[in-house]
Amino acid sequence: MQIRRSNERGYADHGWLRSYHTFSFANYVDPNHMGFRALRVINEDRVTPGNGFGAHPHRDMEILSYVLEGEIEHRDNMGNGKVARPGDLQRMSAGTGVVHSEFNPSKENGLHFLQIWIEPAKRGIAPGYEQKAFPTAERQGQWRLVASQEGREGSVSINQDVNLYAGLFDAGEQATLPPSRYTWLHVVKGSVDVNGETLSAGDAAAFQSGETFDVTGGQAAEVLLFDLA
Repeated sequence: MQIRRSNERGYADHGWLRSYHTFSFANYVDPNHMGFRALRVINEDRVTPGNGFGAHPHRDMEILSYVLEGEIEHRDNMGNGKVARPGDLQRMSAGTGVVHSEFNPSKENGLHFLQIWIEPAKRGIAPGYEQKAFPTAERQGQWRLVASQEGREGSVSINQDVNLYAGLFDAGEQATLPPSRYTWLHVVKGSVDVNGETLSAGDAAAFQSGETFDVTGGQAAEVLLFDLA
């Protein structure tokens, strides 16, 4: 188990945006943390009321937005315009090219979300967008599949051999881990015990193929588990 602590991440403060970078991103470059398998970016972003990312292009990347607090408004040149809230997952396949914007539509409340980039299995595909809600009851005390290559079990579909699970765990709660290959475990909120180590919000742990581990809730935990080829 390789642990990546929250305070070891890169950090950028743009005033309207405060962002922690688990992997190298923009002006933060660390040759030892360029990604994990197909997982390229996990940015923990906080956006002040009424601000956001103006229209900008992407191509050949799978981009996920996972909202923790507040709301995020997505618009793109494919005609999509949706608002995501906590428990929602947005997926944008940039493919041959897409232009989009992401804003905090609230004039009073901040936005806290994770921006996740995954390298695609196939390049040059037609761009696409998808958004689904995953209620608390579906994630509490269990691992809920929220993204997969085939869109299995009502999950968001993604152009890569990756299974993304989300789970909510109170103190002492433990769920059977889903089958996994290479695993990246990211603690979103609260804390969990992983193989005797306490991981808190922003911490992560990487596991090579074949390694075993267990996850037990500590304090009001929210966790993402990436199963990667």
